[in-house]
Amino acid sequence: MGVSENAKGLILAMASSAFIGASFILKKKGLKRAGAAGTRAGVGGYTYLLEPLWWAGMITMIVGEVANFVAYVYAPAVLVTPLGALSIIVSAVLAHFLLKERITKMGIVGCVTCIMGSVVIVIHAPQEHTLNSVEEIWVLATQTAFLVYVVATISLVLVLVLHFEPQYGQTNILVYLGICSLMGSLTVVSIKAIGIAIKLTLEGVSQIAYPQTWFFLTVAIICVVTQLNYLNKALDTFNAAIVAPVYYVMFTTLTIIASVIMFKDWSGQNVSSIASEISGFITVLSGTIILHATRDQEPSAPQPQAGTVTWYIRGDSVKSSEDERLLTLQNSDYPEP
Repeated sequence: MGVSENAKGLILAMASSAFIGASFILKKKGLKRAGAAGTRAGVGGYTYLLEPLWWAGMITMIVGEVANFVAYVYAPAVLVTPLGALSIIVSAVLAHFLLKERITKMGIVGCVTCIMGSVVIVIHAPQEHTLNSVEEIWVLATQTAFLVYVVATISLVLVLVLHFEPQYGQTNILVYLGICSLMGSLTVVSIKAIGIAIKLTLEGVSQIAYPQTWFFLTVAIICVVTQLNYLNKALDTFNAAIVAPVYYVMFTTLTIIASVIMFKDWSGQNVSSIASEISGFITVLSGTIILHATRDQEPSAPQPQAGTVTWYIRGDSVKSSEDERLLTLQNSDYPEP
C-alpha cells in the first residue's frame, strides 16, 4: 500500500519544522556575535554575512524551506502551514538550552497545546486538489477575490515599510513581522504554483515554456528576499522566544487565508470538517500565545535615575561592604551653569 499524498506532505512538513526551528537559534546566535563585532542588523548592519554561525542557520533554514516547498506540492496549505507550530516548539526548547531563554511550566503547556491542535488539523485536513497545468493555477491566481487580497497585501506592506518602520520598527515587533507575514502569504501560493509546475514537468508534462511559471518564480524570489531581510531585523531586535511564535501566528493566519481564497482548499468539505480544522487552528494559536506569554524576556540593563550621580567611596580597600559610605548628589542642589 503506497503512501498517500497528504502523508508525504505531512512528513515533509514535520521535517521542515525541525530544521526551521533550529535555524532560528543558529541565526540568533550568529546575529549576536556579529552585533558584538560590528553594526547590528536591526539598525541596518550586514556584518552578520561574515558570521559562520549565521550561515549555518541560513543553510538549515534553506533545507527546512525546501522540505516545506515540497510539502506544499503534495498537501494543501491548510494542512502544511499550521504544522509550522512544531518549529516553535523546537525553537523554544533549543532557546532554553542554548540561549538561556528559560521556558516555564506554562510554556510546556503551550507546547502540548500546539501539538494537540496540530493533530486535530491533520485528522480533518482536506485532500489536495489535482491541477493539470500552470495555466489552471493562473486562472485561480487571477480571480477577483484573490486579486483583491494581493492588492490589499501589497498596500499594507508599503504602508508598514514607508511609514511605520522608520518610527516603530525598533520598538514594535508587529512592524517587522507584519511585513514578513504578508509577503510570506504570497510566497507560499507562488511556491505552491512553482512546485506543481516542477512536478508536472518531471512527470513529462513540461511547464517551462509557460510565462506564468516564470512569473510565479519571480514573485517567489522577491517575497523570499523581503522576508529574510525583515526576519533578520526582527531576530536582531527582539527576543527569539517572541519572534518565533508571533511570526508563526501571523504568517499561518495570512497564508491559510490566501490559500483558501486562491486554491479553494475548503471546497468540497462539509461544515463539520471545516469547523474542526478551524478549532484545531485556534488551539494551535492558543498554544503559541501561552508559550509567548510565559517566556522570559531578555533582561535589560538597569537605567540610572535621571539627574542622579552616585559614588561608592572606600577609605580602605580591605574594608567590608558595611564600611562603605554612599554619597549621592542631586543636580537640583546646584544651579544650572
